[in-house]
Formats: sequence, C-alpha cells, structure tokens
Amino acid sequence: MTAISTLRGTIAEALVDNTLYSVFAFPPATPIVNSVVISPADPYVTPNNNGRATISPLANFNLNIFVPLLDNEGNLNGIEEMLVAVFGKLAASSIVYNVGDVSAPSVLNAATGDLLTCSMQVSILTSWS
Repeated sequence: MTAISTLRGTIAEALVDNTLYSVFAFPPATPIVNSVVISPADPYVTPNNNGRATISPLANFNLNIFVPLLDNEGNLNGIEEMLVAVFGKLAASSIVYNVGDVSAPSVLNAATGDLLTCSMQVSILTSWS
C-alpha cells in the first residue's frame, strides 16, 4: 500500500502513455493539450476511523484530462480516446482503486489556448506512512 505522500507520483507512473498524452502528478501553472493532471479531490482524504491510526485512509483524486478544442465536435473523440486510455492504464496497474463519476466535457480558456476538459474521480485506499 502506497503512502499518501507518494501516491500522486505512483498514479502518474501508472498512467504514462508517451504516445498519447503527458502526465503531471500535480497541477501545472498552465494546463497543456493532451495531458492528464492528477489533483486532489474534495474531500481529499477520508479517514475510516477516528480512533485508530492503523486503519487505512481513502485518498480521493481527480484525473483531469485536457485536449485541444478543435472543431464543431469540440474534439469529443479525442477526449473519449484519452479517457479510455487512462482507464486502461489504471486497470493494468497494481493500484487498487475505485473510479467514480466522469464529468461532462467543458471548455477551458487557458493561456495555451482553448481546451476541452473532463475529470475522472478516483479513490484509492492508502496508508498514513
């Protein structure tokens, strides 16, 4: 079981796909196209028991997917392809996780241009150390 302090890096390593997208274990200053950004969700950590430090907490993350906003379809095909690839990478990893909801794609106006983005919620049982 991976500690909370190194979990984002572990997820990032599991999601690497240099042929399709870049992976960031933290939110970059400016999101770029064809990237997956791992960020804390709200709530970030859910302890399972207030009285025992030996019971594992649940860490919650958003896997934010960014693609260029291209045409009238809004690059829905591109975001769907990346979403499937991210899910496949998670499934192939040794990480024990639960996938929650995936948000509807939305437009983000960034310094790098207009992006289409969606967010996949992931919860992972982790450890305090």
